[in-house]
Amino acid sequence: MKITYNLMTNKDVNGVFNISNACFSMPWSIESIEGEINNPLAKYIVARDEDSNLVVGFVGIWIVVGEGSITNIAVHPDYRKQGIGAKLLESLINLCTHLDCSLINLEVRASNYPAQNLYEKYGFVVDGLRKGYYEDNKEDAILMTKYL
Repeated sequence: MKITYNLMTNKDVNGVFNISNACFSMPWSIESIEGEINNPLAKYIVARDEDSNLVVGFVGIWIVVGEGSITNIAVHPDYRKQGIGAKLLESLINLCTHLDCSLINLEVRASNYPAQNLYEKYGFVVDGLRKGYYEDNKEDAILMTKYL
């Protein structure tokens, strides 16, 4: 299996939408995803399985005044535990470094230990808590930041 990592284009929208629906309790609409392509603040990287030509993961970020805020990161359930999430995160960090960002931040569910461990592996540190942040179940969000 060969996985490639590239910036999202219009041809990737349906794949990102499908993964969003498979992974999130509150997925983005297809219109919201389409809007991100033309959003000058947004950058999205998709992971594509070249054998099947399917989008199997994605990560998005908004960059404002040299600071990046990760919006979403997801890998299709059938493709997890193969290093795709880590490679998406590495690709995003490289992009932000190339764009002279000073930091990257994110919110992650307090119960999502695998994601927190991945972020810590890549140098993100816990720097806050948003109580009741997630609308679906009022779960807290852990704030994490990586300084570049």
